[in-house]
Amino acid sequence: MRGARWLLVLLLISGAAVVGVWRGWIDLAPQWNPWAPLDVKATPNLLTRYKLMRLRDDPQLCDQALGSSGLRVTHQADSPDATCPLTGTLRVQGGEVGLSSSFLASCRLAVSFALFEHHVLQPAAQAVYGQAVTRVEHLGSFACRNVYSRENGRRSQHASANALDIAGFRLADGRAISVLKDWPKDNQEALFLRQVRDGACGMFSVVLSPDYNAAHRNHFHVDVGPWWVCR
Repeated sequence: MRGARWLLVLLLISGAAVVGVWRGWIDLAPQWNPWAPLDVKATPNLLTRYKLMRLRDDPQLCDQALGSSGLRVTHQADSPDATCPLTGTLRVQGGEVGLSSSFLASCRLAVSFALFEHHVLQPAAQAVYGQAVTRVEHLGSFACRNVYSRENGRRSQHASANALDIAGFRLADGRAISVLKDWPKDNQEALFLRQVRDGACGMFSVVLSPDYNAAHRNHFHVDVGPWWVCR
């Protein structure tokens, strides 16, 4: 009985603490406050995934997070009557890292890409090469199609601008790194690509690499859909 009473006391204290943080009665650093906006440049922690999930249904909160990202974006007109309707979509034009071309993205995809750039891509480049990535080469984001372009089946995350296909990177010294050419090797480039793939799994819901299947032999597919896969 004594153990049960202590458990009840702990639950009551925990509940009071949660309410206190939510109401603002208890002051926590923003990165440890579940209800504080996500700061893209702050070091990710155990709450980062939760804060990313909150962005899915809260455009205002997502815009707040994007404001800390350093990405250059423009809001696009909604197309609710299209075959693949888009709402709240952004055109991402790059940031500290350049892009092979701009791409359409849901707000959450844009925020996840910014997290990936700051906390995965650049640290991996510095660790392996001692220099920065200056450009991301991609194969596009939005495509109104089913998975694998099949005639029947579920819609791809590309159909809602929730996915991006990354084909490679360019370093500050001009060196090009290609998923297609460098993934199968046993060298510095392959090490870098695997570090990038593994780190991306913490920033996106799904990350598919050449290890997944032949359809991904030339790119990393990253998306912010409802499933969780890292291959």
